[in-house]
Amino acid sequence: MKKFIYIGILFVILIIVIGVSFMFFRNKKIEQSLANNMDNGNLTNTQNNLISLDYVNGNTTVREVINDRDFEGFGNLIFPVDLNINPNTTLEDVGDSYIWYNNVSADKTVEIINYLKSQVESGNQVFYDIYTDEEKKENPDKENTGLFFFRGNPGEKFAIVSAGGGMMYVGAMADSFPQCLELAKNGYNAFAIIYRPGYETAPQDLARAVAFIHDNAEELGVDVKDYSLWGGSAGARMAAWVGNGTEKYGEKAYPRPAAVIMQYTGMSEVTGEEPPTYCCVGTSDGIASFRTMQNRIDRIKANGTNAEIEIFDGLPHGFGLGEGTVAEGWINNAIAFWKENMLFSGTGSKNSS
Repeated sequence: MKKFIYIGILFVILIIVIGVSFMFFRNKKIEQSLANNMDNGNLTNTQNNLISLDYVNGNTTVREVINDRDFEGFGNLIFPVDLNINPNTTLEDVGDSYIWYNNVSADKTVEIINYLKSQVESGNQVFYDIYTDEEKKENPDKENTGLFFFRGNPGEKFAIVSAGGGMMYVGAMADSFPQCLELAKNGYNAFAIIYRPGYETAPQDLARAVAFIHDNAEELGVDVKDYSLWGGSAGARMAAWVGNGTEKYGEKAYPRPAAVIMQYTGMSEVTGEEPPTYCCVGTSDGIASFRTMQNRIDRIKANGTNAEIEIFDGLPHGFGLGEGTVAEGWINNAIAFWKENMLFSGTGSKNSS
């Protein structure tokens, strides 16, 4: 009998030790996270100690980019404010912080930041608020929103690109910034949206961005006819949702896009209101099933709407531009799809407003 009592006592002690150990390590993790957030202050708050960089390279740190005078007022939004990125991380290594992405190029990151710097130094505005000061005062969460403008040819059509991040953060440097830069190189005006992660707030912010660009088209120098919405992962869902109508997300009804361009998302619902849709995904994507995406494209086509999918053998989730992979060049096919469907927008097709 005593033997069982001793065993019971030892079992209770073991449970207590395990519980205490769990709480200790959990608290240490929380402390580290809080320390990171404190050290990360410049990613979420106003910039301090502004500096002037001639250019950036792989050894430039996140902190230096954020505090570059060229990016005063919005430098904290270049990198995800919702990730605990150590501000001392270099551009060579920062891509490792982007959860779910497998192809964040340090060279592309450097190219993008130097492009934005050159635009500012040439007198071009590269960042636009989509909410007024009054709206941001009423809802402080709207502070961390806006549009980065990658300029194409004056008066050319525009695209808005929404990066993924699992509705946990905005992975602009992985998804939207590289695509916007390529679109601008092709002559199109491209906007990368920084939004509030969340299944309600994200499409609301995208709808507001569509409204903002339409309402300020002359100032921005863009053609609002036949625009397109692009997105990767969670951002692809945003593009699809808002492509079905801005009026569903708190704005008035603006013209619908000529095309929606979607990368690697497992979205399955089809409403019958979809604009022409292009998709691409890899067969080794453990998050977005290529079969689910193929099925959705088939259903959109069955409704009489133009739709297309490219499936890349062996590619995982988050391949971005796919440079150096079997997907390299997909963006040119997506642009061709968009151009093809510009011919139908506003001429009685299903996607005309």
